[in-house]
Amino acid sequence: MNEELFKALSSRTRIEMVKRLMKSTYHVSGLAQALGISVPVAAKHVKILEQAKLVDRKTFGKTHVLTVNKARLYELLGAFGEQYEVEVRKGTSILEVLKDVAGVGIRKVGDKEFIASIDDEEGFYIYEVDGNLPSTSVTEYRMEKGGEIAIKRLVPVRTKSVRVRVKEDR
Repeated sequence: MNEELFKALSSRTRIEMVKRLMKSTYHVSGLAQALGISVPVAAKHVKILEQAKLVDRKTFGKTHVLTVNKARLYELLGAFGEQYEVEVRKGTSILEVLKDVAGVGIRKVGDKEFIASIDDEEGFYIYEVDGNLPSTSVTEYRMEKGGEIAIKRLVPVRTKSVRVRVKEDR
């Protein structure tokens, strides 16, 4: 981690900018208007976010469009995750590996087992092995060599609300 990231997120205005940019792209002037601040003030905040590589600027002629660098933001958040080291036999399933890790809750539904919680925080979880998302379940994937397993909780960053009306048959 570097100081620029923490400096960039030390301002409520910059945090609000990142939140808005998570939902949509903006011009500096549009971002300033959305936040109720002047364009020069917004530009200074954007510059700090760009230096921390949390915001990217795309230029189309004289138009500058801002987007959030989600990979950088997720990288920052991932640095706060806990790390464990376990030793298992070759061919052990990821589910069996995770049973040796404190705080990982496993739930059985019928004959299937899955990751149900981490540190008592229930949710939907996925796993990666060495940065890759396998196409098999935690019970089927077998560890044939050493590697790093990352467990990630699926957290809705962008939500959509859909109002459904059902027509009455006449």
